[in-house]
Amino acid sequence: MLPAATPAHARGGDPLPSAGLVTRVALIGNPNTGKTTVFNRLSGLRHKTSNFPGTTQEARLGFLDCGARTVELIDLPGVYSLELDQTEAEVCRSVLAGQIAPRGEPIAAPDAVCVVIDSTNPSRGLVLLGETLRRRLPTLVALNMSDLARRAGMEIDEIRLSETLGCPVIRCSARSGEGLEALRGAMGRASIPIMTPPGDEESLVRWAESVESSVFRVSVEDWARGERLTDRVDRGLTHPIAGVLAFGVIMTGLFWSIFSLASYPMDWIESVFGLLGSVVKSVLPAGVLRDLLADGVVAGIAGVVVFLPQICLLFFLISLLEDTGYLARAAFVMDRVLRPFGLPGHSFVPLLSSHACALPGIMAARAVPDRRERLATILVAPFVTCSARLPVYVLVTGLLFPGEPMKASLAFVGAYALGIAAAMGSALLARRTILRGPARPMALELPTYKWPSVQTALLTTYDRALVFLKKAGTNILAICIALWWLSAFPHVAPPAEATAMRERALAAGPDEASELNATADRLERSHASAESFMGRIGRTVQPVFAPLGYDWQLTVGVMASFAAREVFVSTMAVVVAGEEDAESEGVIDRVATAKRSDGVTPVFTRATCWSLLVYYVLAMQCLPTLAVTAREAGGVRWALLQLAWMSGVAYLAALAVYQVARAAGVA
Repeated sequence: MLPAATPAHARGGDPLPSAGLVTRVALIGNPNTGKTTVFNRLSGLRHKTSNFPGTTQEARLGFLDCGARTVELIDLPGVYSLELDQTEAEVCRSVLAGQIAPRGEPIAAPDAVCVVIDSTNPSRGLVLLGETLRRRLPTLVALNMSDLARRAGMEIDEIRLSETLGCPVIRCSARSGEGLEALRGAMGRASIPIMTPPGDEESLVRWAESVESSVFRVSVEDWARGERLTDRVDRGLTHPIAGVLAFGVIMTGLFWSIFSLASYPMDWIESVFGLLGSVVKSVLPAGVLRDLLADGVVAGIAGVVVFLPQICLLFFLISLLEDTGYLARAAFVMDRVLRPFGLPGHSFVPLLSSHACALPGIMAARAVPDRRERLATILVAPFVTCSARLPVYVLVTGLLFPGEPMKASLAFVGAYALGIAAAMGSALLARRTILRGPARPMALELPTYKWPSVQTALLTTYDRALVFLKKAGTNILAICIALWWLSAFPHVAPPAEATAMRERALAAGPDEASELNATADRLERSHASAESFMGRIGRTVQPVFAPLGYDWQLTVGVMASFAAREVFVSTMAVVVAGEEDAESEGVIDRVATAKRSDGVTPVFTRATCWSLLVYYVLAMQCLPTLAVTAREAGGVRWALLQLAWMSGVAYLAALAVYQVARAAGVA
């Protein structure tokens, strides 16, 4: 006997929107059936995202009012079968059995199950329905995409199906909203089915075929016309050559959109936080609190939020592509490319996402069904060049090829290619050693083509943005505050040279005094940075990086970059050039001509620049990425392995490049 519905105030988690009785309904269905679109249309923004304990599988909890009763929807992972040996299927089985529940929820079997079936392709959905019916839970069936089925000439006798199963069957279209009110009303009156399908899988498939033939009727002429069009499109999009070219064009457009369109809100965000930092400095008196808030907290939050437009745009566009049905075709095409390296076609979306930021890329690896392949994808995703590396690439290639944009662009492309090659090589090594196991054949059902749902894409983007801000934002903020403290303390007396310049400025004219004071400011900032805790750490660690051609100043930049790569340029502006603004006039020139402690040897020789570029392509220098890896991979040991492997590869490659460059006479 299932547990009775519980009053809303007795359930854990966030406050529910109604004080009435609560019915917990589990939403289950195959991938690409529009299940999540149904969830979004029913619950809107009245939902929260959680995880199932002990897994990386997300659960979305939505709430909707059905008269005197509040329905709590649990959007379960999409599965083709409950009996598969996959994490998603195991989660669904455990939830239906009342063994686990999303975090913050009481552990109990759901009060009802809603099985979502694609009306245009019902065969697989009916098999999953049969497996669900065997659980003997109150059930209702949502025949989604009924508008597309009607357009394709398919007739559905939902009344006969309801009578056969002994439970409500509702035709609906989550995209257009058709039938959703009827589905909402049926949530509170799901019933235990009268039919118990066969127990063995072979008989279950024959049962599903008989139900399909008796309930679903197709106009052969209309269906064949649609099939012919779909087949013609698929022949192009999945072709070994044309499919790869189409993939390249679509992905190029996607990246162009991310890097061009997102630049505007990123500039606005930087301006807003720059103004906020100025306001803090103007309102508060000089002191530790003002510096902490302006240079630690505000700057730290800005460092998080500035990348949010890229991440949101990436997830929005990927959601649209997935909704059209194209991503399944792209995964099929990329499976041929990735399979020799031990990765499935499912890995291409995480690797693609990592070009913007490794954080959403690693989170997107949840779509990889096999655990070993998923772990391999997570471990190698940070090798792919992310947007945080771009400021470093711009600086180093500019130092290597001043006034030669063609050579600098080729070095840029080479950096991207090196990162991809390192990811593929590392994946191949991992799959043949610590993650050895049979490669699971990629079983993929190509969904029908359809217009994407902008609402679903927006809600998906909203969810992913919250996850990013909650998980990564807090980590990056803490890191930035720690970096500020290490760079700001201890306070030291200004160097004698700066003091002498200020004394000369007192007796000089206005123009000369202004120049002397500006130079004294740079000397004081550089001296304070060198004598700070971060500077002392750099001097202590410098012997480790000496074989790579780095002095203590470069070592400080590298050490600071282990928190986040993008701080390298600003760190070097302070340490080498004595400037807080890395883009102020003349800073790059002063960085390029900066000298080491001997006052003669340049900090950035050509050999050192090549070594530095290779190091930044390959090194793991992002603590938030390590935190997300530990969470998604299921343990800190995987994050430590990732850190050790990427750091080791980066060090050895940079060492080889520097020593070979010196041996070849590269100055």
